[in-house]
Amino acid sequence: MDEQQMYWYAITPLDVLLFREAKPFSPGESAWAKGLFPPFPSTVFQALRSTLSKDVKDLDFMGPFLLSPQDRLCFSTPKDLVAVKWGLKTQKIDEETEEEEPKEDNLDDTASDWHRTLRLQLVDRTDEAWEHLLFDEAGLAPMVAPFRELVEEENRREFFCRPYPWITAEALSEYLQGKELTDPTQFQEDPWNVQIMPHIQMQADKRQVKDEDGYFTEVAIRLKPGWRLVAGISIDLRETVVRLGGEGHRAIVIPFTLSDADQTLLNPKTNTTGDFAYLLTPGLAVKEEAVYGVYPCDWQSILAGCVSDRPLLWGGVSQIRRKLVISCGKENQERTASLISLGSSSPNSEAKGDEEFALLPQRAFVPPGTVYIFNQIPSETEALLPKPESTGNWLTSFQKLNYGKLLWGNTPL
Repeated sequence: MDEQQMYWYAITPLDVLLFREAKPFSPGESAWAKGLFPPFPSTVFQALRSTLSKDVKDLDFMGPFLLSPQDRLCFSTPKDLVAVKWGLKTQKIDEETEEEEPKEDNLDDTASDWHRTLRLQLVDRTDEAWEHLLFDEAGLAPMVAPFRELVEEENRREFFCRPYPWITAEALSEYLQGKELTDPTQFQEDPWNVQIMPHIQMQADKRQVKDEDGYFTEVAIRLKPGWRLVAGISIDLRETVVRLGGEGHRAIVIPFTLSDADQTLLNPKTNTTGDFAYLLTPGLAVKEEAVYGVYPCDWQSILAGCVSDRPLLWGGVSQIRRKLVISCGKENQERTASLISLGSSSPNSEAKGDEEFALLPQRAFVPPGTVYIFNQIPSETEALLPKPESTGNWLTSFQKLNYGKLLWGNTPL
């Protein structure tokens, strides 16, 4: 597929943004519609696409990414990256008795006072620290913190923590080159605040909330001052205003010039070699439900390790139907509502009743920042997407929108 010239744009929200996570919810008491940020590429693409006539087709798109007040691009921090900071060996557990206990590492703690970074490593099964722990020999080896590389002095030692969740383009480039990162200012906290918005639907001609579907709470995103989104599209746009996200909230779209270093980093033709891959945009390992949802099944034999997080869910009307299931394995038959696939049932149950559609996530995307370590490089090195033979037109759309873009790097020597 030929690459088209990309034009880049800074997108500045004029208000809060609403990007609902795909998990279905039922409006009612204590119902929450969870938010998702940054949004999926297709959401921002459609916002930019809305400024064009309908006959403009076959556009390429990349993004969205975060853009700092200093015009620095920020991406998801690689999920195999851990930070190292100094700390006292012990901590007080009782101020009165001054009783102390050894201080432990905390990989759930994010900090900015660290002085170097390391990477999670494949577990060494010959190490005595792991000799009494069992792992699935047929699966991937666990990725663990390299605790033996920590330095210990008389009254202090190094501890593991996590860097902030967003990394600058400059630092990401150094990371892909296998360099050790030592500057905490190259990482950013989430540059947005969460705003809770209640939704109330009143009964007609009454001053009462509807009993059903009348109330739910939604999570809105408000970017911090100076922060924007940035995205590229293969058509020249003038400065304009678009609707972005739910409820018609608007954003200003202004042309933006990428630095040469940023263009090199994002160029798919210059980042296809190395021994590990970093996922830049949401990827799709498989179309259907599968055992290996974070990576394709055919990577099982060539993949050494993987570090990821919970999937990003994309919703819609699924192929799963709701039926009434009668459990036949108990003395007293118990009727329960359950989700079962069309044409399938448990051997101890009987499905009855009319089929109804279910609002369930259709696909689970692999989150950006996921890292894959290979024993052997796969045949497809540009994107984490299903194979063409198992797809339809939607795959072409994902390719044009640069879903699952992989950046390749070399592990430190």
